[in-house]
Amino acid sequence: MPRISELKSSPVITKLDKPIFTAADIPYDASLIFNAGVIKHNGKYVMIFRNDYGTDKERFENEGKHFDGTSVGVAVSDNGVDGWKVFEKPLIDSRDYEGTEIDRLYDPRIMKIDGQLYLCLAMDTKHGLRGVIATLSDTLDSFEIVSASAPDNRNMVLFPEKINGLYCRLERPMPVYSRGRDRFDIWFSASPDLRYWGDNELVLGVEAIPYANDKVGPAAPPIKTEKGWLTLTHVVDRDESRGKNGWEKSWKKRYTAGIMMLDLNDPTKVLGVCKEPLIAADLPYENEGGFREDVIFPCGMILEDDGEVKIYYGASDTVTCLATANVNDLIDLCLK
Repeated sequence: MPRISELKSSPVITKLDKPIFTAADIPYDASLIFNAGVIKHNGKYVMIFRNDYGTDKERFENEGKHFDGTSVGVAVSDNGVDGWKVFEKPLIDSRDYEGTEIDRLYDPRIMKIDGQLYLCLAMDTKHGLRGVIATLSDTLDSFEIVSASAPDNRNMVLFPEKINGLYCRLERPMPVYSRGRDRFDIWFSASPDLRYWGDNELVLGVEAIPYANDKVGPAAPPIKTEKGWLTLTHVVDRDESRGKNGWEKSWKKRYTAGIMMLDLNDPTKVLGVCKEPLIAADLPYENEGGFREDVIFPCGMILEDDGEVKIYYGASDTVTCLATANVNDLIDLCLK
């Protein structure tokens, strides 16, 4: 297993010289802005982002002041890079659920199927962590939960179209009892109506990734190419020798982004997996001062008409960043 310092981003990836979205861009209480889903909608780039709020590095480390809550916000941009205009109020706020079974919703992904916008979210409850699918209004200011999984399941992403007449999703169940702590894999399920899910099949086990020893899960919703479904993953390894790597007293994990290709007609069939990281935390702004160092978590991927792929990812659980690549280079990484 390579040491932490030895993993680098793929040479096909180009990163911007700074984050594209931070807490400083938010007009309400904000501390960490990360894990944002992005889609093109009505001529704009729409970002749905996570915000953990209520503290900062100094208060967290010196006073033990933890976060007050988590919200999910909305921003739009003309070019998907800068000029983000943030809605004045969050779409979702954990304070709205005080006294209920729900603790918070977070880590949004956004996609459009047959003209309808959908969100996939993680939902912490008093009886376990659930994966949620919700409709999102065309005006981006209201949502309605359609279905929620049994605990514990999360990191769900919907395919952007029906396959063989069914809605399809990737997910990462958390079978601690049967697989051991943090030995989690990518699974597939299908549904006729987004409410009732079945046809569950394993897609990719953590053991299939050479640089993982902890878990692997879906990241951004897949994009369709002639060769198959180009699919991002989050890949995690744990190093027990690690100490303080961020605000917390100890952070032993490293998150990187991987990529694979799935069959167009049978997305449980893996056509190819890149055996090296696609994106790793190898730039100073992706680590220094961040809540958790060595964390890359993509939640959005857009294929442009000219073949450029925009990949939106959270870095250090603190800021939102953007990397680009050519779609053919990404396909070659999976199928070479």
